[in-house]
Amino acid sequence: MFQLVADIAEREVIRYTPAGIPIVSANLQHRSEPIEAGIKRLIEFEIAALAVGEISGRFSQAQLGGTFWFTGFMARKSRNGRSLVFHITDFAAIEADASSGT
Repeated sequence: MFQLVADIAEREVIRYTPAGIPIVSANLQHRSEPIEAGIKRLIEFEIAALAVGEISGRFSQAQLGGTFWFTGFMARKSRNGRSLVFHITDFAAIEADASSGT
């Protein structure tokens, strides 16, 4: 399992595999400042992501630029490739205003 807090930086429109399975490709952008060995580090990166199947409909409606807590797994982009893509299995919005009650 892989978990990540990130913004939806870019998202393509929903498309369908030859088997009729809905899929949405996106780029997620992460920024954080964790402490390592007592020193604050700035971490920034973009990661390619996919929402496949039932989750793709909800993901295609999520706010572009919004911050979310993503859960999923990493897999090779292609069978013989070395690059990875994050497969989103669930996500939830992170509220900017905690007083909103959600």
